Amino acid sequence: MAKSGGMGHRLLIDGYDPSSDITQVNNLSTPMTTQDVTGIDKYGHERIGLLHDAMAEFNHAWNPSNAGTADAIHQVLRGLPTTDRQVTYLAGQTLGAPAFSLITKQVNYDWNRANDGSMTGTTSCQGNSYGGAWGVNLTAGKRTDTVAGNGSTVDLGAVPISYSFGWSMYLHVTAFTGTSVTIKVQDSADASAWLDLASATFVAATAIGNQRVGTAAGSTATVRRYVRVVSSGTFTNAVYAVNFVRNEAAKYPS
Repeated sequence: MAKSGGMGHRLLIDGYDPSSDITQVNNLSTPMTTQDVTGIDKYGHERIGLLHDAMAEFNHAWNPSNAGTADAIHQVLRGLPTTDRQVTYLAGQTLGAPAFSLITKQVNYDWNRANDGSMTGTTSCQGNSYGGAWGVNLTAGKRTDTVAGNGSTVDLGAVPISYSFGWSMYLHVTAFTGTSVTIKVQDSADASAWLDLASATFVAATAIGNQRVGTAAGSTATVRRYVRVVSSGTFTNAVYAVNFVRNEAAKYPS
């Protein structure tokens, strides 16, 4: 894979896309606390892994516009809700590009007006209940469907052929016209014969919004090498993004 810069990236929040107002992503982190369990007979530290965490921090430009700009950063962040938010960072807008998602609490909405007249803001989102998850974008940035259909194939890699540690997936619906759209993920061993991945179906969406679905702690569910997203329902316009995470090791609830 060729190296690349950070151009053309997006950051989605609860189904909204304020990327044009986000000027810098300062932090996408997945820290884990540890406990020192070093026995008195050891010559070096012994540690065990404990709670996983996640964080996303970013800077933004002032955009308080109300007229037809629901994606303006001020509209998306100003409410500072106490409920969970879902944040997804798309590292590019190509199919299979890396994507990072977390369920989070937005802990601030801070602005600074400098003496040169510039107005800059910073927001921090801290993980809640789950750690951060790096996966792959199954929708080439944001995908637009005008009718139901199968998405293009994403190759998760030849080695190993499959993982048996479960999965998680994150959905942002950024625009919708119609009755409902249901998004699910299928997997395949050969990119030819497809089956629905068990339980990997989001609840039917009827408006802008977000969802997360994942396997339980200790899952041994297998995800085969190839995956794709499939849409169904009655609609004339559904714009959405899906981050799919295939767990590479036994872990906390995914």
